[in-house]
Order: sequence, then C-alpha cells, then structure tokens
Amino acid sequence: MRKYIITFFFFPFLVISSFAENKIEGSIDAFMGDPSLDIQPIFIGERFGNIVVTMEGTVLATWGTSHVRAKRSEDGGKTWGPEIVIAKPGFQTGGLTVNESNGDIFAFIEDHHPPAPISIYKSSDDGKSWKKIPTNIKTDSKENAPSMHMNEHGITLRHGEHKGRLIRPSRWYAGKNDRSLWPKHYTNAIYSDDGGKTWNTSDPFPANGTGEATLAELSDGTIYYNSRRHWAEEGANPRRRWTATSKDGGKTWNDLKFCEVLPDGPQNTNYGCMGGLTRLAVKGRDILIYSNCDSEGGRKQGTVWASFDGGKTWPIKRLVFAGSHGYSSITSGRPGTKTEGMIYHHFEGGPKRGSAVARFNLSWVLKGKSTGDGTVPSWVNP
Repeated sequence: MRKYIITFFFFPFLVISSFAENKIEGSIDAFMGDPSLDIQPIFIGERFGNIVVTMEGTVLATWGTSHVRAKRSEDGGKTWGPEIVIAKPGFQTGGLTVNESNGDIFAFIEDHHPPAPISIYKSSDDGKSWKKIPTNIKTDSKENAPSMHMNEHGITLRHGEHKGRLIRPSRWYAGKNDRSLWPKHYTNAIYSDDGGKTWNTSDPFPANGTGEATLAELSDGTIYYNSRRHWAEEGANPRRRWTATSKDGGKTWNDLKFCEVLPDGPQNTNYGCMGGLTRLAVKGRDILIYSNCDSEGGRKQGTVWASFDGGKTWPIKRLVFAGSHGYSSITSGRPGTKTEGMIYHHFEGGPKRGSAVARFNLSWVLKGKSTGDGTVPSWVNP
C-alpha cells in the first residue's frame, strides 16, 4: 500500500515537469509564418504596463497606478477577458515574473510612486486570482534596499548552474526621483532561488544615472542587461541605451557598453523612456526584440528592433505604431501553446490612448528597415 501511494503522487509531477519543458524553447519556424500585425486597445486611463505569457499559454497584461489590474487572453491575444484586480490600492512596478518551474506568477506592487513599501502578490491559477504573500527582499552590496518601479518583466533562467532562478530588474532611487539625485541613481536586479520566497539583490549596474531596465538570458546562460539612462557624465550620451552582461546568474554586471543603435526615448531630451525587451523562445538562437519610441521629439513612433546575436548588433527595425507610444513591455510566445510564434508588445498609447497590445511575428519585423548595424544572418529565412 505504501509503495502504491508514493507512485500515485509522484507520477503526475513528472508529467507536468516534462510538459513544462516543451513550453520553453522551440524552433524558429513558428515565428516565420506569413507576416502579420494587429493592434488592440487594452486598458484606459492611468499608466505603466507589463506583459508575459504564462506556462498555460495565456497572455497576461498588467496596468495601473491607483490600483493594479490584469487582463488575460486565452486565445493567443485575439480577445481579452475582463479586468482582474491584483491590488487596490496599488502602484504598478513592472517585473511581472513567471516561474517556469511550476507556473506561479509574481506581481510586485508598491504603495505609491517609489521609494515606497513593496508588496508581492502571487497567482497559482494562471493569473485568474492573486494572493499577497510575505515579502523578503534583501539589500544590495551597498546595503541599499531596491525599488521595483518601473522595469520590464522578469524571467526564469533556463541554462547553466542557475537554471530555475527567478530574476527581474530593479533600481535604487537614492532617496527620491529628484533631478539633483540622478547622478546617484542606479539599476540592479533581484533574484530568487527558492521559488519567490526570498529575493537577493544584485550588485549595482556599472553606470550611475540609470532608470528603468530590461534583461534577457542568452542561450549560453549569459544575462544581457539593457537600461534607460537619464543622466550621464559629461561627454557621455544618455540618449541611447546602455548595456552590460552577467556570467554569474545576475549577481554582478560587467562589460558596460553604450549601444549607439538603440534610442532611449525621444532624442530631444536626456530623460529617456522605458523600453521593452524579450528573447524569442527559439532553442539555440539569441534573437532579441527591443521596443521604444523612435522619434526626434515626443513619445511616439513606437518601433521594434531585432538582434540575432544576443544584442551585439541590431540590423533591422520596424515601426509598430506611428502615434502616441510611451513605456512598453514585450514578450515571446511559448511553444506548444496558442501563443507560439507570436510576439506581444504592450505599450502606453495606441489607437485609444490608455494602452494597447500589438501582436506580430518575426516575419513581419523582417520586412522593416535596415539600421546599418550588421546584417540579418543567412539562417533567418523569411
């Protein structure tokens, strides 16, 4: 009898684990169908969006500054369900993170514009309901407590010795978001090795004046970090993005570079703008998609850029929406689900202001314009 009970409980776990593996990375072919783009308004009023695809293949978008809410799409982004309140009151901080080991989803909520008290909410039913859980976020190497606002979504690491680690971008405000303190601001990341119960904080990103950030894991386990920067030392241009990498699972950041190709928001101001970043779910390939506005002035001309070498070059870009386009978040569809082969881009603005989600594939991006920064490799066949 005892042997029978053990077999009964463990067999379903093995099936779920194998099922999850099939939803992580697949073939590039799925992203190479007929070029397509559609844009749908999602939320009205307020600001700050994130977007992820759950382990069940549900597209989950979050939003809000008076209270944080979500919308779900179970048909690959074709239609959207009603708003689900995650926290009321609450202030959206980005960093929405899917635990690919068990399907849990984490939302980070601050009481108001940070620095502010932080709460963590978890959903274990594919984003349908949310429960506040104990928050345990440790300080960084400078003994500074991180703020969460307003970064790109988090990820689960898939490769190397830190496989299974949860990690999301974060930042330190140096007391408040005041121009006089910008030279002291820096970004970093928080990560968890116990399924989201406790979170360690990484060392600072190796450049001050940084703001909202993004990250993606490459196929060799390197973490690529791409950050907004609205202050820079004299002679350094803050109007383009700044990048670094981590070889230790996001604890430290090195190889600081200035990316001349990617704009940090409108180019008539140093203030920058939150951008989106995702690595497509393609096995063995480091295809990154970055989103931001591509304008000389004003938050408009929402555009995506594609890299095929993990952020070294960005040879092609394509306009998504010519009108209002502010902060953005972008994610990749999952193999074996209704989202397979699609890219989802949640941005402030769109046809009805508020927010919108653009849904497109890599074939559509490849019909864009050359940036002159490298070339699209021969293994990419539109």
